[in-house]
Amino acid sequence: MVSEDVVVGERSETAVSTIVMAPTHTLFSVCKSLFAGGVAGGVSRTAVAPLERLKILLQVQNPHSIKYNGTVQSLKYIWRTEGLRGLFKGNGTNCARIVPNSAVKFFSYEEASKGILWFYRQQTGKEDAELTPPLRLGAGACAGIIAMSATYPMDMVRGRLTVQTEMSPRQYRGIFHALSTVFREEGPRALYRGWLPSVIGVIPYVGLNFSVYESLKDWLIKTRPFGLVEDSELSVTTKLACGAAAGTVGQTVAYPLDVIRRRMQMVGWKDAASLVTGDGKSKAPLEYSGMVDAFRKTVRHEGFRALYKGLVPNSVKVVPSIAIAFVTYEAVKDVLGVEMKISD
Repeated sequence: MVSEDVVVGERSETAVSTIVMAPTHTLFSVCKSLFAGGVAGGVSRTAVAPLERLKILLQVQNPHSIKYNGTVQSLKYIWRTEGLRGLFKGNGTNCARIVPNSAVKFFSYEEASKGILWFYRQQTGKEDAELTPPLRLGAGACAGIIAMSATYPMDMVRGRLTVQTEMSPRQYRGIFHALSTVFREEGPRALYRGWLPSVIGVIPYVGLNFSVYESLKDWLIKTRPFGLVEDSELSVTTKLACGAAAGTVGQTVAYPLDVIRRRMQMVGWKDAASLVTGDGKSKAPLEYSGMVDAFRKTVRHEGFRALYKGLVPNSVKVVPSIAIAFVTYEAVKDVLGVEMKISD
């Protein structure tokens, strides 16, 4: 006959084992979620790297010396003058930024969604309440702010590495050289130049991306239109379409702030290739005292359309990029055996 002390001892050992394993299991799940987000960001951004570089070149090029005029013409020009490597210039830096950014963004969204949903259920008293589109927008905005702030210096130097060409007087040799050079010559604040419009822009951009993507998926699963849903699961093609719609809406709303951010990042750098005029002389960029001043000077000197420079290649880039990111994220989590998806 087993004594009560033995039973109690076994129960105690089981409880201790559960307590010890729980943090380990949680940490492992967090690592897998971060890994899935990082892979999603790297894959999606590399797939559209040439269009990403072209977008930045169009945003910051000198209006007095137009070299890039249209998506196809500009890509041909880069190919002719810089070759294949020119199309992917800055992608290494871009991935070094986007991988941690994407990892933090997806993970932060999941955590923010859980927190907001818990608070919403407490306030409404409905234990079975689900996230509404506005709540998803709020969770996405939180995720975007956290991810952008955590990786902003990398985005700043990525813009400069992308803009420079073989003709640029100043050459940044890589990510860390660019970071150290900007820090040494322009001060630590320069690494966060353009942060405010970036954060303001990321609120509707990331917020709408997540909100539109999840709301579309939720609507399709509940209404089952056109026979797109089978057994409560969407096909990869349908998920890609949801991601494309989400990316299009988000980037259209936030794009002017992205232009202003990029221009503010170039302030203080006199050797940007895009600032060289047709006569070969360097033309200093406009100095901006802040985000509002940058908006005002851009519109006054170049017109309202300047706020949407590079929108076409950016649209072509964003549609597949966001779609690939969402689908890759969910696919990697499935492979890793992570139970929770973003829509859960």
